[in-house]
Amino acid sequence: MSDIKTTIKTLGFCGPCTASDPAEIDVKDGKILRTRPFRYTDHAPKEGLNAWTIKARGKEFRAKEKSEISPFALAYKQRVYSPNRILYPLKRVDFDPNGERNIQNRGKSKYVRISWDEATDIIAREVLRIKEKYGMNSIFVQSDGHHAVKTIHGPRGTQGALLDILGGYTLQARNPDSWEGWYWGAKHIWGQDPVGQGNQNNLFLDVARNSDMVLFWGCDVVTTPWGWGGHFPSRYCFFLRDIGVRQIYICPDVNYGCAVHGNKWIPVLPNTDSALQLAIAHTWIKEDLYDQEYIATHAVGFGTFVNQVMGRDDGIEKTPEWAETVCGVPARTIKALARSWAKQNTSIAHCNGGSFIRSTYSHEPARLEVALLGMQALGKPGRNQLKMMEYQLFSLDSQMPAPRAQFIPDLVSILFPYAADTRESLVTETLVPEALAGDYSRENPLTWYGCTCAGVPVEDQFRKIEYPAPGCERIHMVWTDSPKWTSSWNGGFKFMDALHSEHIECVVAQHIWMEDDCLLADIILPVNTKFEEYDINCDITSGNYNMLLIEEQSIPPLGESKSDYECAMAVAEKLGVLQELTGGESIADKVKKGFMNSGVQDYISFEEFKEQKCYVVPAAEDWEEDVAGFYAFYSDPENFPLTTPSGKLEYYSQRLAESFPEDTERGPYPKWIEKGETHPDERLSTPRSESYPFLLVSNHPHWRLHSQMDDCAWFREIKTCKVKGPDGYAYEPVWINPVDAQKLNIKSGDIVKLFNEGGWVLGGAYVTERIRPQVVLQDHGARIDPIVLGESDRGGSNNLIAPKKITSKNCAGEVTSGYLVGIEKVDVFELAQRYPEAFSRKYDPETGVIVDAWLAE
Repeated sequence: MSDIKTTIKTLGFCGPCTASDPAEIDVKDGKILRTRPFRYTDHAPKEGLNAWTIKARGKEFRAKEKSEISPFALAYKQRVYSPNRILYPLKRVDFDPNGERNIQNRGKSKYVRISWDEATDIIAREVLRIKEKYGMNSIFVQSDGHHAVKTIHGPRGTQGALLDILGGYTLQARNPDSWEGWYWGAKHIWGQDPVGQGNQNNLFLDVARNSDMVLFWGCDVVTTPWGWGGHFPSRYCFFLRDIGVRQIYICPDVNYGCAVHGNKWIPVLPNTDSALQLAIAHTWIKEDLYDQEYIATHAVGFGTFVNQVMGRDDGIEKTPEWAETVCGVPARTIKALARSWAKQNTSIAHCNGGSFIRSTYSHEPARLEVALLGMQALGKPGRNQLKMMEYQLFSLDSQMPAPRAQFIPDLVSILFPYAADTRESLVTETLVPEALAGDYSRENPLTWYGCTCAGVPVEDQFRKIEYPAPGCERIHMVWTDSPKWTSSWNGGFKFMDALHSEHIECVVAQHIWMEDDCLLADIILPVNTKFEEYDINCDITSGNYNMLLIEEQSIPPLGESKSDYECAMAVAEKLGVLQELTGGESIADKVKKGFMNSGVQDYISFEEFKEQKCYVVPAAEDWEEDVAGFYAFYSDPENFPLTTPSGKLEYYSQRLAESFPEDTERGPYPKWIEKGETHPDERLSTPRSESYPFLLVSNHPHWRLHSQMDDCAWFREIKTCKVKGPDGYAYEPVWINPVDAQKLNIKSGDIVKLFNEGGWVLGGAYVTERIRPQVVLQDHGARIDPIVLGESDRGGSNNLIAPKKITSKNCAGEVTSGYLVGIEKVDVFELAQRYPEAFSRKYDPETGVIVDAWLAE
């Protein structure tokens, strides 16, 4: 074994410097052999780990001695050697920056290999040309954190740091796509900046000791955390089962968490949760089952909310019988749930929010959830909102539901100024397709409220923003290091259309694999995986222990690939600003700088850290004494107020009433919205449902993270990962209930298309009672494989047909689930005759479409 080298890598996929899933990588002869869980006990500091234990109801839940890495972490090494890797710079064959650019052929034309010298020359010249002709804010930077987390080498937006040196850029703000409803709605009842979800302090202990029941509302605790924290949340749910805490799943599908952990499934129609919530409140009010004393001392505006529940404001009393006709949950079930909830200590669990909170008017179920928690004395032991992943991602100054560590390692000193989050956004992600393609100018700007960047305080929602920004021209160049719009956000086909706008003169993409938005680029730069880079990182989201680690290079870079940071450096050199970008610091210098400002420097020296490769932070001695969740507010609201203007739960928001008096979609108090100005026809009750009679639920996928892992052979051979069509192509599964399938003459294995006015995507039918009638399910994020660009897709990326419209009139969030579609069986051989080019791309049965399909011969 002496010739085997072992390095440590974090293999989660969350944001910069908030990594997870530490793993040990064994390498021999420059090739990865295996990935193993990281053993905390083998790397314990001299003072020990002070291993924590949650003791509840006669049982114990202990910190693990090794990391609980997900299947994604184990399989990620396979992607390093994917036949879809981009290994050298590419240029679209008919793109001539000095002549005809042929922008109409983006996504259609193939690519030829060029040198790094030619690629960086073109990019540098384009940057200077755009700067001189239009100004720097005409360069649009797309950057995001959904990747294998890097610190120095890819903190989402290193090209932005370069452009800042030259005078700036326009940022694609990362709209709060995992928190849409919390961000636009819940904040206005309980505050909770930055993203609007509840206080998580020490809640794993609180729930274990005090909750009788947990409602997993739109939550898949097995699937979603795989990309952010491994198996820890699922293991905790096994513990809850062992100690007798009931786990109720409220969602349209028997997702994997429900199948493994659920004591009961309540199948609700997508995006009708508001009706169910209002009916629960109705039961409590009619039967006097809520804490009136708490409401009197902890809340304002409750009477207005009661008027909505009882129908005094709109003429519709929100009875369980009414709700049954809307949400599909029987009235008797609603009443039983309401009574059980009121009698028992009940918490609500989420994995951020997912499809539950990413639909039309999603601010309403988020507000109503807080309203219900308030009616049952939010903060009382066992009565909180529990977040099952990304525990410390947005709260570096406070601990989250897991037992508190001695301290939280911090790499902000080297994350900034390279992360895009350091720049105030000028264009929101959700509005970009309209902005890029629309007829907007300084005289005719596009306007909206709030920059929508996840983590921005609530005050930003009252700030009006416009595009183009005052004094700036519109966007003319796109430079992306996160080419995932088409597969990860809404209005993907509209985004394709936008990139064909005559205004967009150059599109640069840098990425590891040939997928998604890369297909629309003019220039593509090849990027490393993290196995090929030397970096520093910290794990603060896995749940067991915090740690800081050196991520040594596991293998040499494949082909001519570079890191995202090195891509920016290569262009900076051509622009003569390399020194300004690097600050004169080498990668090794930055690693040391990160360590010296991390907090770990107070415990060991840098020389010790380099020798040990990591520092695992022990649990705090007094973590059990930490106040849980909202308990301080519950026990003393005057001295421990919320961050709302009143300091209390605001069932009526005076600030919303005064700021948006004409907004009938997000009014000052939560309510049921059947239809509105922004979305008049996205319900089963509307005439449009005659053409599109199903609601699509689109979750985080079980066998990939967005489009990541979609080319992984180990997953694709699993039956539920893909449906193999008669043509040998692996199609994205579409779940359909047997009742609906019989009516449409669809059986498992048939190839179907999902469609609406936005276009159509293909999928493979999976007939199952795990999805309720009137609903079809296709997970979001499959790699795109265009049939007709901007119209149809073979890969099954349903984000392409998601509504382009925002959440509601003044809430610039996305809508990627709970919208209307039709479904019908198709003949793939007939489609192949109609679209021979699309159906004859070079294809690897084990991994899907490969990079060679897009290379000119």
